[in-house]
Amino acid sequence: MLRSFTPFAILLLITTVAHAADFYIDPQHGDAANDGSQAKPWRSLQKVFDAGLVESRAWESLPYKKGSRLVPKNPGATVKAGDTIWLRDGYYGDLVIQSYYNADAIKIAALPGHKPRFRSVRLQSASHWDLKGLHVNPEFGDGKKPRTLIEIDSHGWRGPINDIVVEQCVLRSAEDTSDWSAAQWNELACSGIDADGTRIRLRHNRIKNVNFGISVGASHSLVEHNIVENFAGDGLRGLGDHTTFQYNLVKNCYDVNANHDDGFQSWSRGPEGVGRGEVVGIVLRGNTIINYEDPDQPHRGTLQGIGCFDGTFVDWIVENNVVIVDHYHGITLLGARGCRIVNNTVIDPNQKRPGPAWIQIGKHKNGTPPAACTIRNNLTTTFCAPSGQNMTSDHNLIVDDPESFFVDASSCDLRLKKGSPAIDTGSRDLAPATDIRGTSRPQGHAVDVGAYEYSGKQEDDNREGRE
Repeated sequence: MLRSFTPFAILLLITTVAHAADFYIDPQHGDAANDGSQAKPWRSLQKVFDAGLVESRAWESLPYKKGSRLVPKNPGATVKAGDTIWLRDGYYGDLVIQSYYNADAIKIAALPGHKPRFRSVRLQSASHWDLKGLHVNPEFGDGKKPRTLIEIDSHGWRGPINDIVVEQCVLRSAEDTSDWSAAQWNELACSGIDADGTRIRLRHNRIKNVNFGISVGASHSLVEHNIVENFAGDGLRGLGDHTTFQYNLVKNCYDVNANHDDGFQSWSRGPEGVGRGEVVGIVLRGNTIINYEDPDQPHRGTLQGIGCFDGTFVDWIVENNVVIVDHYHGITLLGARGCRIVNNTVIDPNQKRPGPAWIQIGKHKNGTPPAACTIRNNLTTTFCAPSGQNMTSDHNLIVDDPESFFVDASSCDLRLKKGSPAIDTGSRDLAPATDIRGTSRPQGHAVDVGAYEYSGKQEDDNREGRE
């Protein structure tokens, strides 16, 4: 489709492109007196902010009040909206970006082939910042251990935060936790990412050896293609409205304290406390949650899969997820309205209690029954039939013999095998157009039940190669 632009819009576009520039930081060979060019890089990223070298905007007065006006901050400074700050190898310490509201994104990114190392990163009361390729680990430096490795937060005095991107970052509390005791897990494990605000995008990050993985109170946000591996709290948390969590991998829970651990957890908040409000429009799509990969893992405990116990949860979509947990709560929503749980695969890896893992939409803790929800096309080891107003449950199958359904359930490979009872037994109504891998539905005469659509030859060849 052709688009027309006014002369002013064309001039604005040309001006924006012309202003985009690249700057460089080199902690080993740079100098604060340099101009930030590739040949003469700066030495410290934090000092670029401290020296006022970033042109941005800030609130005209504090404390922040809704409706406040943004005014220029550091007008005429070197780094401007649309620019990129490239980071070379070296140690960057603790980065704090506070009260910088850009008109367009400023990117802070690892130069290809380089590994910029941070103890922690905090963005507070800011907008339009993109972080890419940072390595964050408190072991890189000295000092008090940060509570969270990357914090994205609003502040009552300084103002809200919005339009932040964090991608392809590597976060660890420590490089190796294989010999940690429970006490060390509680003392030394940081949380990964904690994000408040609006329009936050967290994608393709690798988070390992942490307490909580990714906690998002932000609304209208996106959390996708992240890996949370080895965690002691919850893998994912989603408390903000209209946020999507998709194609994330959460695996290997460490049971070291009294927290009831969840692969994904949510709860509502209202003026009267927890469970007295609504969480609206969450999408959980294509995520994989695995309690443990190694049965002999130290501190192995039980893990609730998608555990949401303090609704009301309104207009949620839970589809194409794979949940392998040693607990009753495979997928549980207590207090729901207008939600649908469709084409998920939920199994229990063993026969021990608590378990087996179920799919359930139940009443709110205050006794209010769920309403207008659909549970369809799911595979699960047990099923709690919903009761409430206008509740629909159909085309769900109980997995009583995993080996007859899946390519290799013992190795967490829950693709459907040839002849699986789940093939061609689902309904097209509300079924997602593709499966967890992006394979279109249906491949056969009808939609398959569960997160995977059987595509034939690939699954058969992989199975034969193992036998």
